[in-house]
Amino acid sequence: MTIHRKQFLQVAGGGLLSLAAPRLLDADPGSGKFYFAIIADTHIIDDFYKGPEGSPEDTESIFKTAERLTQTRDYLNKLQPKMDLTFLVGDYFHNYPSPDVDFYFQNKTRIDVAKSITDGFTMPVHVGYGNHDYGVPKVSHAVSHELFRRKLGLQPYYSVDHKGFQFIHLNNFLGETWQPGHAKYDKKIGSLGEEQLTWLEAKLDAHKPTFVFIHFPLSIVAPKEKADLGLHPLLKKHKDTVQLVVSGHWHRWFEFGRSYGPLHQVIAATRYDPNAYLIVEADTKKQSHRLLNIDLVDWNTHYSKPWRGL
Repeated sequence: MTIHRKQFLQVAGGGLLSLAAPRLLDADPGSGKFYFAIIADTHIIDDFYKGPEGSPEDTESIFKTAERLTQTRDYLNKLQPKMDLTFLVGDYFHNYPSPDVDFYFQNKTRIDVAKSITDGFTMPVHVGYGNHDYGVPKVSHAVSHELFRRKLGLQPYYSVDHKGFQFIHLNNFLGETWQPGHAKYDKKIGSLGEEQLTWLEAKLDAHKPTFVFIHFPLSIVAPKEKADLGLHPLLKKHKDTVQLVVSGHWHRWFEFGRSYGPLHQVIAATRYDPNAYLIVEADTKKQSHRLLNIDLVDWNTHYSKPWRGL
């Protein structure tokens, strides 16, 4: 299948969101096209947050995360025709103020703040896990999973089917590198675990056009985990099925091309720039897609210029 992309450009970034709603061409119901957005690294905090972060820039940004996600939300809500879906590629909130599950039901915390903002999107928002959505080793995987299930109705990994495409939220924090006490324990490296990899293999064997979301860029995800079973060989095997792999984590824009089989894009963080989003046009007839605002990205920075429509 053909993926239509313009050659990317380096441009000056960091502009504020446009106050006027950008305009798409009127949707043609017979065109077979729909639109969706991708964002990442929202890092929402609460009144229990205690800083500082690792740098003055990071400390300044963490106190603006709710404001910036709200700006991004309000902007995406104005688009016409409307986005069918939005996907959030991890680091939904920023760390845990307590390891106790009951704490989160006795207090308003960053999980509630994040949910209240994303509940204001006019389209469904599908959230994936990032490293700051876990608190290993002080907060167990089980606690995080229980909170995501009870507070947000989300599983550790899952897929969404929409108009002939499938969208897969992977979780690179479930394998041996994220198991405290394991010989391979190293939180700088992502891994999925055999159960998730087997599930993913079955999903990709369906040969639907697919978008894959995973928080860590593929360069820091274990290539193989069990014999020849691993994320990298699965993606290369299904390079004609997987349209695009999108990661976050680095808070900056990077492009890996087809180094891992399918196109691989790392997107910047709304934590630093409310213009850090991808607007995607999917074509159900051609089973292809276009990244409509990719030419506005300022590569290897936090920033992108606002997209003003077609």
